[in-house]
Amino acid sequence: MTRLLRCAFVGATALLFVARIGAQSSTVETPEANPGRPTVSTPATLTPVGYLQFENGGLYAETSPEFKTLFGINQVTKLTVASRLQLLALSEPLVQASGATGDALSGSRPGEVFAGFQAVVLPGERHKPTVSLSYIHRLYASPAPELDIGTFKNSALILVSDDLAGFHFDINGIFSEQTKGTVRRGQFGQTLSISHPLGRLTVAGELWHFTQPLTNRNAVGNLWAVSYTVRKNLVLDAGFDHGLTSSSTHWQRFAGFTYLLPHRLWGAHHSE
Repeated sequence: MTRLLRCAFVGATALLFVARIGAQSSTVETPEANPGRPTVSTPATLTPVGYLQFENGGLYAETSPEFKTLFGINQVTKLTVASRLQLLALSEPLVQASGATGDALSGSRPGEVFAGFQAVVLPGERHKPTVSLSYIHRLYASPAPELDIGTFKNSALILVSDDLAGFHFDINGIFSEQTKGTVRRGQFGQTLSISHPLGRLTVAGELWHFTQPLTNRNAVGNLWAVSYTVRKNLVLDAGFDHGLTSSSTHWQRFAGFTYLLPHRLWGAHHSE
């Protein structure tokens, strides 16, 4: 698994390099990236059709029921194959933790791998919000410790996005299956993210809640982040998250970027 993840990273890096060179001589206007990070909430809107989007970042967390400190690298790849259908691949190439408890293991190891899709049910227009459904399945379970919301085997999401009075809203309802040995429990989560653009800078605040069915507790937190649009297809971000309950991770700090490859993977460029 480690070798496979390394190969995937080398391949992604090569794609980015080739795309950057090609973009310098391209006269076709590059579409805008649609970042899903750094908030917990995922936007209901999709990325441009036919373009690969990479969302990469690092996270440092401390003081959690499962660990003392944790550093992780996370990566999400998105490809919209039709106007209402997007494919997703999510992975943690590296998780390094100390003071792990329970069945979790300290040290450095690859994290979990997921795959899924997101489909638009009601496209937004004028004052109507965009409504989507998403399904994600775990392909690889890691012994590395998890954040306060835990991990899941299967997850279904209802996503709503809208703009109102100069603010952007992303609302998620999350229904997941958590497992431990032969035990299976349902997890429920709700997230609300509100952001406001200030030129190239965007400021976002978020409240989130997840049940913790394996311990009969609840994790609640608030997140604050800023993102900066370097160019239409490259967005940088950074921020922090603070847990509000005893079973939440006390602090998380993160930074990363979203990059949309500037060339369509198939066919000629057309306005979507």
